[in-house]
Amino acid sequence: MTASLVPAVLPRTPGSAATAGRHSLRLGPLPLPMLAPDGTRSADTVHALTAVDRSGRIGARGILAELGWLPGTRLAVSERAGVITLQVGSEGRSRVDRRGYLILALTVRRWCRLATGDQLLLVADRRTSVVTGYPLPVLDRLLDAASAPGDGGGQQ
Repeated sequence: MTASLVPAVLPRTPGSAATAGRHSLRLGPLPLPMLAPDGTRSADTVHALTAVDRSGRIGARGILAELGWLPGTRLAVSERAGVITLQVGSEGRSRVDRRGYLILALTVRRWCRLATGDQLLLVADRRTSVVTGYPLPVLDRLLDAASAPGDGGGQQ
């Protein structure tokens, strides 16, 4: 019986001669948001994803409670490029109802093109007592713009 040697099979590494001249399909890591030097979040915000019901009620009571918006609080609403901003205002068209829900008036819903079942990302800033609402199509547009190649949206 004669023994023969079997050559070792070694995997190719990115720097090996076997892969020289080829472009790697490997992508780098995705960019991450910058944190404060101690690793904590620098924003003092609260977030909620919620839907608008047929009566204009938005079920994010926790955010309203965080800001101290009690039942009966009237809210001024503004809109710019689909982004909705709410803040306390005595002449406001929207309000917090007796159970602590935010009620967007029909005129406001039409103005902001919100329909029953539409979802909003609500971001409450504790420092300014302002709630910003991002309907999902608007959020998609903002995220697409932020991640577009060549516009500086990502980190280097």
